Amino acid sequence: MSTAQIETALSAWPQVEPALHLPRTARDYEESVGLLDTLVDGVGEDEDHPLASLMEVLGVLIEQYEDENVPRLN
Repeated sequence: MSTAQIETALSAWPQVEPALHLPRTARDYEESVGLLDTLVDGVGEDEDHPLASLMEVLGVLIEQYEDENVPRLN
């Protein structure tokens, strides 16, 4: 990333950060799942969609929370 890109990212971060953080509480988790559901509805399976990578990253963050906090049924 160039310095200009980092500066642009820093100015946008306050609007983006709520979506791009590791859920730490059940409320964070529910909000993240809700956002992911909204993204899935809009992005679908279109890998070229501008928000496809956001959807992917959010899914990884949710999965990490689930691995650490949601008991698995055997």
